Amino acid sequence: MRRGRAGALVAGLALMGSALAGEVIEEGIGTEYEQFDLVRVAGELEHPWSVAFLPDGGYLVTERTGALKHVRDGEVTTVDGVPGVVARGQGGLLDVSLHPGFAGNGLVYFTYVTGDSDQSYTALARGRLEDGALHEVEELFRQDRGGSNPGHFGSRLAWQADGTLLMTIGDRRQEDPAQDLASHTGSLVRLTEDGKAPADNPFADRDDAQPHIFAYGLRNSQGLVVDPADGTIWLTDHGPRGGDELNRIEAGGNYGWPVVSLGRDYRSEEPFGEARRDADMTDPVYEFLPTLAPSGLALVTADRFEAWQGNLLAGGLRAERILRIVIEDDEVVHMEELLHGKIGRIRDVREGPEGHVYVLTDHSDGGLYRLE
Repeated sequence: MRRGRAGALVAGLALMGSALAGEVIEEGIGTEYEQFDLVRVAGELEHPWSVAFLPDGGYLVTERTGALKHVRDGEVTTVDGVPGVVARGQGGLLDVSLHPGFAGNGLVYFTYVTGDSDQSYTALARGRLEDGALHEVEELFRQDRGGSNPGHFGSRLAWQADGTLLMTIGDRRQEDPAQDLASHTGSLVRLTEDGKAPADNPFADRDDAQPHIFAYGLRNSQGLVVDPADGTIWLTDHGPRGGDELNRIEAGGNYGWPVVSLGRDYRSEEPFGEARRDADMTDPVYEFLPTLAPSGLALVTADRFEAWQGNLLAGGLRAERILRIVIEDDEVVHMEELLHGKIGRIRDVREGPEGHVYVLTDHSDGGLYRLE
């Protein structure tokens, strides 16, 4: 019966992209190789954090303050059933992603901050979307070590081809635990669809490690995408002052934080960490200079922006821009700035199912935009 109701929810699949609503903000924005119109799909979103695409042409948008919004044909409504979140500092309701089998099961996954102001945690939950609400919501995973600091929660999600789910967890400004395999702090975890640790995770057979950890030594990763062609995992990580990174993730990799860093201490301006590199740790593919404050990461796969195919699009909060990144043989060979200062702080960047690029802005009156 539930499959039938989920099927009704996604009726109209064939119409996806045939009648995209929105207000054209600026036409004919020129770039080095492509031209696009900037369209506002929805406004008056309160610090939106993530967007997921429904098969019927609608969108789910998280607001950090705790609400899940449904956007369809310019109308914005609230989805009921979201658990309470600790909306404090950088915490709240964060990423959202549909189960790969959503058309049949209606399952929506989301990350959020739970606990209280004295001890809060990054957690993963799922619920079944039906009749404008989430039902049977259950927490699937919670980081082992919480904290009182209201920053560095992560937390992006990305599905792999084998059905496992990747999730970033920030260092909560605790720094040293990011090198401790006994803690999820400052790591990328790999989970089954039920929030468990897959048996083939790199540290699953070690008694001194959390079996969920896939990679570690990360600070506050808010950009994550998996290349559907070959499974390559790309991740952007916030550095301290400077030191924002683009990383190519390998199973079991140690990405250095806080032992090595390309950034500097906020107060003293002295180099942060013990060194800029360590032979036993993995260097980033690229350091963003000047500071990007990266959040949101997309890979262009469709032919709608043909000249951008295979490029990464990295959003920037403080930088208020998107960087188009050209990579050859794991080396950044070219970059281009897009939307510099046009719409404000970029929180999320996604490629839509019809090939357009979608952007969320992090403001109290933020918006969902489309590049078409």
